[in-house]
Amino acid sequence: MEGVFYLSVILIFLIASRGISGQSCEGRCGDKLESCSCHATCASLRNCCVDYTEYCIDITPYSGTIFGGTDFVVLNAHFNQSSQIICRFNYDIHTVGYVDADSRCHCISPLLYESGWVPLQISTDNGTNFSRRGTWLSVHPGKLDPSLKATIINSTQWQYYGTPNVGGKLRMTWNTSQVGAQKVNIEVWGYMEKGDPYSDSWQGNWEYLYSIGRDIPNNGDFSFLPKPAEKTFSDWELGCLRVSSSSHPDGAWNVHAVWTEDHVLAWHLEENFRLDSAAWALNKCIAWDQLEEKLPDFLTEIIDCPCTLAQARADTGRFHTDYGCDIEKESVCTYHPGSVHCVRAIQASPNYAAGQQCCYDHTGAQVLTDDSIGGSTPDRAHDWGSPPFLKPPRVPGFSHWIYDVLSFYYCCLWSDNCHYYFKRRPSSDCRTYQAPKAGVVFGDPHFITFDGVSYSFNGKGEYTIMVSESNELIIQGRTEPVISTNGTTVKATKLSAVAMREGTSDIIEVRLSKSQDQLQVLWNQMLLTFSEQSWMDLKGVFVFSPATTNVTVMFPSGVGIELRLRVGTISTTVLLPEALKGSTSGLLGKMNDDPKDDLVTSDGHTVSDQDNAEEVFKFGASWSIANESTLFTYDSEHLLNTYFHAPKHDASFRPVFSIPEDPHDPFVVQASDLKRSLSHILLSSVVSCGWLAPPTNGKKEGTRYTLGAVLVLSCDSGYLLSGSKKRTCQETGQCTELTVDYVFNSNLIHSPKKVSLPNYIWNSKFATHKPHFCN
Repeated sequence: MEGVFYLSVILIFLIASRGISGQSCEGRCGDKLESCSCHATCASLRNCCVDYTEYCIDITPYSGTIFGGTDFVVLNAHFNQSSQIICRFNYDIHTVGYVDADSRCHCISPLLYESGWVPLQISTDNGTNFSRRGTWLSVHPGKLDPSLKATIINSTQWQYYGTPNVGGKLRMTWNTSQVGAQKVNIEVWGYMEKGDPYSDSWQGNWEYLYSIGRDIPNNGDFSFLPKPAEKTFSDWELGCLRVSSSSHPDGAWNVHAVWTEDHVLAWHLEENFRLDSAAWALNKCIAWDQLEEKLPDFLTEIIDCPCTLAQARADTGRFHTDYGCDIEKESVCTYHPGSVHCVRAIQASPNYAAGQQCCYDHTGAQVLTDDSIGGSTPDRAHDWGSPPFLKPPRVPGFSHWIYDVLSFYYCCLWSDNCHYYFKRRPSSDCRTYQAPKAGVVFGDPHFITFDGVSYSFNGKGEYTIMVSESNELIIQGRTEPVISTNGTTVKATKLSAVAMREGTSDIIEVRLSKSQDQLQVLWNQMLLTFSEQSWMDLKGVFVFSPATTNVTVMFPSGVGIELRLRVGTISTTVLLPEALKGSTSGLLGKMNDDPKDDLVTSDGHTVSDQDNAEEVFKFGASWSIANESTLFTYDSEHLLNTYFHAPKHDASFRPVFSIPEDPHDPFVVQASDLKRSLSHILLSSVVSCGWLAPPTNGKKEGTRYTLGAVLVLSCDSGYLLSGSKKRTCQETGQCTELTVDYVFNSNLIHSPKKVSLPNYIWNSKFATHKPHFCN
């Protein structure tokens, strides 16, 4: 009886607690209930409902390739051995999961024609109810950690297989733990796009083709001698190899597996390719050229390249490292020989989802296709895809391969007909490139506006760093008092958190960790971890974090926000494209090249004396935000009491307005470094005179076209040069009416078109700007 009594007490307590706590998080993830929470902040606020971890699930690993096949496990939740697990991705794609001996649920990720976070739901009753919810990160194969992929050994042999003097066995390796089986199959899968381009019928097709090995020991190593595939299969020119358990039937979808990277399937092409690869490739190249003639022109809507490597790496709001040609990783740059680093435009073009790629040589100069096979090339399909993904030309990786990479093999790598390719994919030079304007917050805290005004504002609270109505961009900053090494509060503040949003994008917040030795990133108030991936595709925003002290946020407008942990504070650089000129306000001022109107209060009053610390302090205080407009997360009692339930500007905190500057202060050193880098890399425009052709029947020495560059012209044997032997790119004055052909390309003879452009010319000894040629 005593045992029954205690059991009854326990049952009554459980029933009562569920009633008091709002019952269950089942189907309520993300909600804040009356007496408990199913929101992501509940763990730190310690008010989670009792079954929060059962229904609002956490998984490991949290990411995998878009090809699918990753086995991941649900953490901190219990499942019955009899449960029939169905995992649903993006609300409509189902895979079969299982429960292991430790009562943990496992799911297998599916093929997804998109990258980024997708909704995940789990059913324990064979798909009747999906009561458990989480998210899954689908990753572009080029951004996936190499340890998670099968490796093709000697990629050059694979890519050129069947061309003259390239043959023999091919070899691949993989991590055996990536496939839970004693025996494996090696399968060939292919990708093809069918239907009329840019129509509703345009679809991507990912299919199993055939197997090249069955019941192979799972020892992580496989070699084979390729044979030309049957005609049905040899038409598939792009694909991957998949390693999966032999217990599955051939071509089974969404099973635990490891994949190679997508690559050109040269090794299985038809016999005609092996008999005369150059002729075969030329026919393909010509067919591609004819197709391009019928497709829309995308070149007019892509962004121009930065002039120098330094600019390209500094313009982090619009360009990011191309993983196939990365100077820091000493990449081979297979498709851009002679280049040491390439960047890609982050955003796809608005109408055709096209991309831009910009490549640079060891001197930092841009490499152009008119000079080199390794030059910068635009892309009909952006390599990283673009929202809403799913269909060509927006499918990550695959669409780019079909329209931009296979054709490079046809025209350039398998045959010597690059003129076809570069006619359709010419380099975009930098004559119209405009570097972004930078505004900076650093130290305790110091500000440098977009127009170069420097001042300090040591208010305590939450403030508008900048706002732009033209693209609905909001960036907010939180400051907190500086604590000295002996634990006392200093009469100064530092930036401890930055929150931002553009239009209807996800909200991103970057803040100091409790230990203040790293940065935390919150995505719509949920903590993001970059332990598996450094790049995140989110709604209306990208986030890159290669280290715990380094975060970059990028918005579709081209705005970039760099956040770095420096001396216990967040150093923030906001990069704005020229399109936002005249539309900004806040602590970083109005970007309009007029420093006099930078310090304007939120109610429109201009600070008359920018050197008056008291006036500047009142200006800063006026930009405090309201709870109704805050983007910040308040997930601790400290944050609630200090910032949410308190004035947004703490008027009781009075800083010291004048402190003698110590040249050894790390904040002072930091300020000097920032000013130097901004002025030399971003704010100084780079003059470019554009590409200059070699003379007819002659040649040209030099491939740099920026201010001060010298080109030397000479003739072939038997010809004499008409015109100057040397050409120097020089700046001659203000914006004037000039003829484009003579200014940028002085050897062209066709009718000039007049436009208003800066007067940068290729100078020569004759003033009439006659064309140069050999006769």
